[in-house]
Amino acid sequence: MGRCNGRCSLIALCCLQLVAALERQIFDFLGYQWVPILANFLHIMAIILGIFGTVQYRPKYLIMYAGWLVLWVTWNAFIICFYLEVGQLSQDRDLVMTFNTSLHRSWWMENGPGCVVTPVTAPEQAPEDHHVITVRGCLLDYQYIEVTSSSLQVLLALLGFIYASYVSKVFMEEEDSFDFIGGFDSYGYQAPQKTSHLQLQPLYTIPSRNPGQGKQATSWS
Repeated sequence: MGRCNGRCSLIALCCLQLVAALERQIFDFLGYQWVPILANFLHIMAIILGIFGTVQYRPKYLIMYAGWLVLWVTWNAFIICFYLEVGQLSQDRDLVMTFNTSLHRSWWMENGPGCVVTPVTAPEQAPEDHHVITVRGCLLDYQYIEVTSSSLQVLLALLGFIYASYVSKVFMEEEDSFDFIGGFDSYGYQAPQKTSHLQLQPLYTIPSRNPGQGKQATSWS
């Protein structure tokens, strides 16, 4: 029962991670943030790998899934530091989020709760593919929405790492102790006994009726 609970909990956690990753992928697509889009895609593949490994009893797949979660926690920790502009990090650097192909802009910057967007007319200093806006009235700034999303990803990843490590350990212990069909168990196996060929011995002799013959008929068993 405990083993089933561990597997079921890990599958449920992976499904929750998958929903959270798809939700984040949608909003990153809307904001044209190509680096997070690539990271989210790899994360979704790793989650699918973890679900498959849990269902099919593949501990190696779970180890790969757990290893990716370590990288995923590191990436989300960087995202949190990036939006909070910790140290030398700055949101003005488009290379970090978009490979410097477009303007870095979180979708929540213009579409956050309570936000009112006002376009700035005739901005001579703005590039042709960029537009300058003013945003006011937001109940929650987009930075904190992104930080909250990344914090949720970190929490789910830590729980997934713990469950994946436990379930993969259980699977490997079962593989070591399982007696495969047609295999040999050191305690239950007994070597087949060789059947020895019995040597036929005469039970009694029947005297011959012909006195001229010296041979006797013998009954064998």
